[in-house]
Amino acid sequence: MLIHLIEALPESGAIAMLCKTMTARKVLRHFWKTEGGLESSKLFRIDAKANFDVAVDACLFFATGKRTEYRMATIYSSLNLASKVTEFGWIDGNLVSDVEAYIKFRELDGGSPYTWRSGIKHDASNVMEFSRWNGRFVNGLDEAVELEEEFVYPLLKSSDLGNRRAIPRKVVLVTQRHTGDDTSPVRDVAPNTWKYLEDHSKRLDSRKSSIYQNRPRFSMFGIGEYSFALWKVAISGLYKSFAFVVVPPENGRPVMVDDTCYSISCKDEKEARLLCDLLNSKPAQSFLWSLVFEDSKRPITVDVLRRLSLVNVAKMVGRLDELTECMLSESDSLDGREEQLSLVIEEETTYQTRRRRSPSLLPKN
Repeated sequence: MLIHLIEALPESGAIAMLCKTMTARKVLRHFWKTEGGLESSKLFRIDAKANFDVAVDACLFFATGKRTEYRMATIYSSLNLASKVTEFGWIDGNLVSDVEAYIKFRELDGGSPYTWRSGIKHDASNVMEFSRWNGRFVNGLDEAVELEEEFVYPLLKSSDLGNRRAIPRKVVLVTQRHTGDDTSPVRDVAPNTWKYLEDHSKRLDSRKSSIYQNRPRFSMFGIGEYSFALWKVAISGLYKSFAFVVVPPENGRPVMVDDTCYSISCKDEKEARLLCDLLNSKPAQSFLWSLVFEDSKRPITVDVLRRLSLVNVAKMVGRLDELTECMLSESDSLDGREEQLSLVIEEETTYQTRRRRSPSLLPKN
């Protein structure tokens, strides 16, 4: 509706409407992506809870019918024009939440030799996750059961990582090494565990997601060799904070993260702590925050994380030699990173050159 109303506006016309901030962004994104900017685009934040008893991020959205080449909008914290907070816009073919911060750290936008992975997915936390109690495992149904340790691994949840906790409070039953693996070895190696799975087969077999159809019984997703790396760097995707955490092994066992989290597998502690330092550095944090909108349901996504060039972060903070040493220290790296390093640096240079040659969508000073 808003799009049609704006399309019908004459150049001298204007529109103001109360709506969700997310709706206003979608409308602007439509025009920025297809037709250009709308002159004097503004979002005035309002307290929807206080004024309308609705728990949403809302605004008074204002725009004119006049088109402009500049694809940006100004955000205000109130209806007062003196309350300017920031500007968001469409730059380099993407929506950014803070134009000033993005421009300052633009060189960090690019690929990375490290691969971000989502955590383990099973859609049955009451059955597959446990607390330890008096030498037994207690599931979410308050059942105390006996399981072999072979397929049980420490687990960190979003609430753990979001609060910077790296000590697992729970464990998870892992039935596969890779997505799609045959699960029958569990029956052969761990009969108690297999019996437990069969006893709860009604819940497991009735998982609603179509991803479990035509898969081995008791399958999981988000599982691969990277899951079993002894060292990781991880982050919660649910918390509105780019708080990266080093995840060490527990009693020699790799620690899993759940499917609301993202992680990078590391070869050793040195690499994990270096990557965590780079990710928590001011340049990396400022760049990442320039890409996300806090009112999004899940502001931190794997697509956002993949845009950060750790190579260029390391350059910016003077730690590229350390990063290169870590990545080239072993010939059998996880994800084949040493083969990618030179390619990534070359691609970064090409990408930055190509972008500098592209026409700017920002106002000329």
